[in-house]
Amino acid sequence: MLGALLKQLVAGLGEVPGEITQAYEEQKNFIGGRRPRQTDIVRMLQAASSKKRTFICIDALDECVPEHRVKLLGSLNQILQESPATRIFMTGRPHIRPEAERRLAGRVTSLSISTKTDDIIRYLRSRLEEDTNPDAMDSSLEADILKKIPEDVSEMYVEITREATSPMR
Repeated sequence: MLGALLKQLVAGLGEVPGEITQAYEEQKNFIGGRRPRQTDIVRMLQAASSKKRTFICIDALDECVPEHRVKLLGSLNQILQESPATRIFMTGRPHIRPEAERRLAGRVTSLSISTKTDDIIRYLRSRLEEDTNPDAMDSSLEADILKKIPEDVSEMYVEITREATSPMR
């Protein structure tokens, strides 16, 4: 994920920063070359994000494997330490909120987002009406879908990083 973020960030800069070019050149010196390590990618992200205001968006953080989530949040925290103008927008389910707040060292503002059952049912009905094979579903299955899915949808939350010493802008 960090590599994909770096690629997107560098693509938006117009010119590849010297630190990043140098890091990739150093990787070629290893036998057969190798991909940059996580620490290298974090340093490159720090260098690139310090060049201009940067926004990083991560959706469904709760779907990230816990071991990878720990590393990702730790890396994001390192980036924020070196690039205070960087902002991170994340979404996820409430059970990971404490972990994100702890690993981002208090640079977090959380916002709960709850769903409205009527909106979910309206959306499901519109999708069911677009079904290209409507005869494959009977009214009992449709009723089950319209009942069960809205029950299973849970609350989400959004985290927005901010500078630890200043109010959110």
